[in-house]
Amino acid sequence: MPKPYPREFRDDVVRVARNREPGVTIEQVAKDFGVHAVTLHKWLQRAAVDDGVKPGVTRSEAVELREARQRIRLLEQENEVLRRAAAYLSPACREKALPARDRARRIGDPRDGDVSGIEACSSALLPVAG
Repeated sequence: MPKPYPREFRDDVVRVARNREPGVTIEQVAKDFGVHAVTLHKWLQRAAVDDGVKPGVTRSEAVELREARQRIRLLEQENEVLRRAAAYLSPACREKALPARDRARRIGDPRDGDVSGIEACSSALLPVAG
């Protein structure tokens, strides 16, 4: 991928293209600066959005949105880790560390809605759909 043009250079070319003399085409300005005409058209469109002349997402809004999405992704990952840790450290999961004879005494009746420690622990560690 080619190296992008510096921001100052793009801003200068856009300024010259906007303030060009009558009869001077965008293609001529692009050729003078050594950029492709389509590239200059894209720069002009982007500048129009950034200046508020055309509707669209400005560069600053795009950067802010990208950072917010990254932060959301990180928070969702942290939440998943905490959810799994809480499930692992729950009393039902700790019961499986007890000797079998003690575990058998603590398991409730499934008809009463009680779930065995191993079932509760494994169901809490299932992946979250999303």
